[in-house]
Amino acid sequence: MIPGTINMQYIKPLVYLFTFFWGILGVHAQTLEIGLMGGGAGYMGDLNQNDPLKISGFSIGGYGKLNIDGYWSVGLHYTHGTIKANDAESVNSQFKDRNINFKTTLNEVNLQIDFNFLNYFAGGGTKKFTPYIFTGIGGVFYSPKAVYNDKEYNLRFYQTEGQTEACRSYALNVPYGIGFKLQLKNNLGLFSQVGYRTAFTDYLDDVSGKYPDPNVWENDAYLADRKFLSDPSLTQYGYPGIQRGDFRKRDTYMFVGIGISYTFVSQKCYTF
Repeated sequence: MIPGTINMQYIKPLVYLFTFFWGILGVHAQTLEIGLMGGGAGYMGDLNQNDPLKISGFSIGGYGKLNIDGYWSVGLHYTHGTIKANDAESVNSQFKDRNINFKTTLNEVNLQIDFNFLNYFAGGGTKKFTPYIFTGIGGVFYSPKAVYNDKEYNLRFYQTEGQTEACRSYALNVPYGIGFKLQLKNNLGLFSQVGYRTAFTDYLDDVSGKYPDPNVWENDAYLADRKFLSDPSLTQYGYPGIQRGDFRKRDTYMFVGIGISYTFVSQKCYTF
């Protein structure tokens, strides 16, 4: 497979799953809800190991959702955001010495299930507000980049740890989080949520395992760039075999924000 291309064996199951749920719910669902959301994005991984609430970028997204009743709904969600981190800004002296940085754009599509604790949706239900939780399954496209000496590098093309997995630009993810919904007027609603995503990759930040042996790039036309991007440390920190990232096998990212929704309600949907 050419580095950076999409392996369809990972994408087809998601397409089939989305199609199946939309077909079933299109028959049985009572209402359609659409919404827009904006806010911040954060990341936990090899460059931010201890702060799950740190915001490093922005996010914006939208969804189409089918409300089965006042408690359950299933929706297709799209979110665009950015995350970043920079060792040079860390308070950890070892991180400063490691001197790695990255920034990546995230484009995410998820199939998400919501559960309301109270019987609610804007335009129906018996309550005007509710806390809720959600989970689901989806996929995210990403492409980490780094800047050194005012030059930007697309890191996944350099195999900075000598591993082909770093060349991928997509991964499956599992979203989960909590939120609060409030009916504003008639079919119009307001919501706020914080949601985390466990990505099935450790390369959102292009950092995962150990510093490689430079011989893996022998006679490579980009050898000098590969060596530097693999180890941009200030004091030749990255000897082959030394741990480059932490020991967790998956990166996590977060979207937090506030949004507005509109529910299209048929006459029969006012009673549950």
